[in-house]
Amino acid sequence: MKINRGREPGTTSELRTANFTGDVWADPVLAETDGVLINNVFFTPGARTYWHAHHGGQILVVVAGEGRARTRDGGGKLTTGDVVWIPPGEEHWHGAAPGSSMLHLAISLGGHDWLDPVTDEEYEEGWT
Repeated sequence: MKINRGREPGTTSELRTANFTGDVWADPVLAETDGVLINNVFFTPGARTYWHAHHGGQILVVVAGEGRARTRDGGGKLTTGDVVWIPPGEEHWHGAAPGSSMLHLAISLGGHDWLDPVTDEEYEEGWT
């Protein structure tokens, strides 16, 4: 058993620039263990991931703010308390709404593949 008090010991918040658009900060909650990686991820308004897929799937728990999660087939708006399950291999992105920051807990299962950036047009779809 391992108990962390808020984040992985010896780590600090890290500004993520590769594979993200806008300012995105990550705090490792638990270092990768048996293929599971857990991070608190903070997105400034309009910030988002690139398209990507997780080998074993991903769970997002929205802690604060508003955002969006989208697959190639569509997606939905997110708000505090929402929980998202993204199945293994499903290409998707997630990020903050244009006028809101968003904090989510990301539980990533297995490895992942980063793909192309989300275009402004793709980001703007579905907000209205």
